[in-house]
Amino acid sequence: PLDNEEETATARGTQTCLRELLSISDLECSLCIRLFFEPVTTPCGHTFCKECLERCLDHRPNCPLCKQSLREYLKAGSYSPTVLLQDIMLAIFPTQLAERRDLHRAEMAELSNLTKNIPIFVCTMSFPGIACPLHVFEPRYRLMIRRCQETGTRRFGMCIYENGKSFADYGCMLEIRQIELLADGRSLVDTIGRRRFRVLRRGHRDGYNTADIEYLEDKKVAGEELQELQCLHESTYRLAQRFCEHGDLASRYILMQHGPLPEKEEDIQASADGPTWCWWLISILPLDPSYQLNLFSTTSLRARLT
Repeated sequence: PLDNEEETATARGTQTCLRELLSISDLECSLCIRLFFEPVTTPCGHTFCKECLERCLDHRPNCPLCKQSLREYLKAGSYSPTVLLQDIMLAIFPTQLAERRDLHRAEMAELSNLTKNIPIFVCTMSFPGIACPLHVFEPRYRLMIRRCQETGTRRFGMCIYENGKSFADYGCMLEIRQIELLADGRSLVDTIGRRRFRVLRRGHRDGYNTADIEYLEDKKVAGEELQELQCLHESTYRLAQRFCEHGDLASRYILMQHGPLPEKEEDIQASADGPTWCWWLISILPLDPSYQLNLFSTTSLRARLT
């Protein structure tokens, strides 16, 4: 027991000594001028918040302070926390560290919302249930993809560019399935289309576009109208099968790129976006993007099949 008491007294003495020697400003990140959050130390000996360093490395693979190359550090793709610094902050400034954590959680909660200020990647047409591979190299999109990972949503909106607007009024939520990080910070991102949405309001966050959205849902039909819709669905699917079986060389190449025609679904109205095979066909046909967008925005399966 005496040994334990001596250890406790020594620890208290060390804490008191550190409190006298250190102030909050000694434990501030030189990039965000806030208390270190998840501090990491570079091979050249400089310490930053993990998020602050990542954002700098999105633009240039050098230390923000001494400009030493961090290419090998970036290539490793992982950042080890500076444990001693974390322990010191926890021992001397527990209240301030808790406040810093709460602030980070609040920022993450705001970024996790999937209808307000959702991140928008302005690039290509994407469709529900259809894979959309991306090559991410711009700093703003590197930040955006990382945030989607950190919040756990793994989702962002994809819209095409439209003249007179920063992006089109309709888009598709994409879900990140896998990310392959390249040595220079670029990444190959494998995503799949989830739900369609309509843009209600446009905004910006840290260089990339954002939007408030509402999700689209196909109008359900019943009775005679449903029977007619099912007949139209069957005949259109047969046409799609014939197209895939008897297509020319270019069509065969498309099938190699995009995979086979998806199977028919039992309930054609089960999904809010309708059958996946229909989106697959729209994505591979040589249609003008504005016409694709027109098909995309309709909430009538009948209109799309027609």
